[in-house]
Amino acid sequence: MRIGELARLTGTSAETIRYYEKEGLLPPPARTGANYRSYGAQHRQRLTFIRRARDLGFRLGAVRELLALADDRSQPCAAVDAIAGVHLREINSKIADLQKMQGELQRLVGSCDHGTVGHCRIIETLDPTAGG
Repeated sequence: MRIGELARLTGTSAETIRYYEKEGLLPPPARTGANYRSYGAQHRQRLTFIRRARDLGFRLGAVRELLALADDRSQPCAAVDAIAGVHLREINSKIADLQKMQGELQRLVGSCDHGTVGHCRIIETLDPTAGG
């Protein structure tokens, strides 16, 4: 199949597919006589794996490690668990940071007295020199 069909089947742009090839995440496809890329089922399967991992927020380095582990199914699962565990800790940390931001913004919005921007607590918090 050509790159456009692979892109359509996997919901990935052709540009992203080329990037994954350049990064070594996807093996180079065969070329047709007209020098078009010709992808097979293994490319579709691998690209689907990459897309699912990326949709879960795994960084490219972690995706690369997971692919290497998936390529050798005899390896212990503990290595996969370790990669996923690191990612889960990163997600939990981001959630905690977002919750702190949410609380601060709720506090600021709740402190609004609907006056003028010259006396706005949100503006004063963002730019302490702007206070009246």
